[in-house]
Amino acid sequence: MSKTSAISVRIDPVIKERAELIFQQLGLTASQAITLFYRQVELRRGLPFAVELPNETTLAALEEADQKDQLKVFDNTKDLYDELGI
Repeated sequence: MSKTSAISVRIDPVIKERAELIFQQLGLTASQAITLFYRQVELRRGLPFAVELPNETTLAALEEADQKDQLKVFDNTKDLYDELGI
């Protein structure tokens, strides 16, 4: 049996580029990151992260974040903390 096996996938080039920049910051190649993912799947006997649909609160927050013109902007952290009540 060979010591390696090839995987061929099609992926959005923007997602690929963004992920590979993160891999680079972590000191990983794409191949090492994929191997790490496969090892975690094997060890956990499933995906190494939760796969679920977002709840209503999360959906509302995501939608609000998409509407950048309605996001509050603060000049400093004091104003932000005051708004948050902390």
